[in-house]
Amino acid sequence: MKTRVRPRSRKPRRGLTLEAARRLALALPGAVEGPCYGTPGYRVRGKLFARLHEDGETVVVGVDREVRNGLRRANPKAFSVTAHYEPHDWMLVRLSAVTADELGDMLRQAWERRAPKGLLLGQGK
Repeated sequence: MKTRVRPRSRKPRRGLTLEAARRLALALPGAVEGPCYGTPGYRVRGKLFARLHEDGETVVVGVDREVRNGLRRANPKAFSVTAHYEPHDWMLVRLSAVTADELGDMLRQAWERRAPKGLLLGQGK
């Protein structure tokens, strides 16, 4: 009896672990991990660009407010803002609802907003 092989889905898999999010953040040039409000935070040259949220299911990522509003409208299951973050350039990203590419892009953009010019130009670490 032949076993039927299912074709692979072309749709990216959603859902990341905290460890996967950590690896994505630390893969950015000059990124370091350190404590931030009782959870791991990710900084570049001392400037915070992301941190794990206390709930253990989301990452707080620095983001431009216009981008934030568009993401919230496009996918409210993945992207949200609490009253605490509303006046700031941060948003919550639910790990169970995003792909590695989506979170990686967001982390890179947050990193770019905080990284010094020399690091952005590829100079040194």
